[in-house]
Amino acid sequence: MHITLAPMEGVVDSLMRDMLTRIGGFDLCVTEFIRIVDQLLPKRVFYRTCPELHNNSMTPAGVPVKIQLLGQDPNWLAENAARAIELGSHGLDLNFGCPAKTVNKSRGGAILLKEPETLYQIVSEVRKAVPQGTILSAKMRLGFNDTSLAFENAQAIAAAGADLLVIHARTKLDGYKPPAYWNWIAEIKKVVDINIVANGEIWSAQDAVNCQIKSNCQDIMLGRGALALPNLAQVIKQGSGQMPWDEVRMLLVAYSGYEIFGDKGRYFPNRLKQWLGYLKLQYPQAGILFNEVRALKTANEIIPVLNKV
Repeated sequence: MHITLAPMEGVVDSLMRDMLTRIGGFDLCVTEFIRIVDQLLPKRVFYRTCPELHNNSMTPAGVPVKIQLLGQDPNWLAENAARAIELGSHGLDLNFGCPAKTVNKSRGGAILLKEPETLYQIVSEVRKAVPQGTILSAKMRLGFNDTSLAFENAQAIAAAGADLLVIHARTKLDGYKPPAYWNWIAEIKKVVDINIVANGEIWSAQDAVNCQIKSNCQDIMLGRGALALPNLAQVIKQGSGQMPWDEVRMLLVAYSGYEIFGDKGRYFPNRLKQWLGYLKLQYPQAGILFNEVRALKTANEIIPVLNKV
């Protein structure tokens, strides 16, 4: 089984990738998307989103990191894809699944699931732009408002030359509401001849097994479930027990140590509260801690609370 850490915008940055891959169980990470509009972005943008490029595009634990691009212009996406590979990214991922309204309004992410021909053009141009042997993947949902184009979209992506397709088994309209329709992935697998990774609503080892059976996929991608249970990948792969709360609390302390340096400091309070929001799904103690820090606005106020025994 191959487990990928999902690219969660505004949540899974390089610091979170570092922490979760140190715990173990992940085989690959995908970055938050880099938005491509109408230019070749400077190298510093790629390094900012993926500082692992300075380490052969690996996390400190040695897990490969792949850059994800989001946009609608095939030629500009192709040029930026070539730059990402030139800088050392372990393959290239294209985002056709982001449900955010601001992204969709500018014809990015899931809105393109209404346009199979555009998907084909984007993947085709990127395929031609990156060196032979580059693993090109795409992430899609089952559709925008419905599943009527699910097969056509997957076939367009495959026919254009993608090596791998990650399917989040919900439509954009479904958002993140359970359930995930894993059986749809199995049906899509029947009409495309590329590797598929199943994603959506995997919170436990049993969820992973159920997903594999219903999707007919061996490989999975973990997102929110890994934030709620930091050692979820190990639980799934090795049958490990749930990480004790004391260890999770130490992760929160370590996270504060990462985040307060440089310009990350201003984001730390919101990101920590966001993470606690996921953790409280598995740990009652996280809910208590969330209530203690929810009104605090600075790292200097929050860190002493985290350090309390």
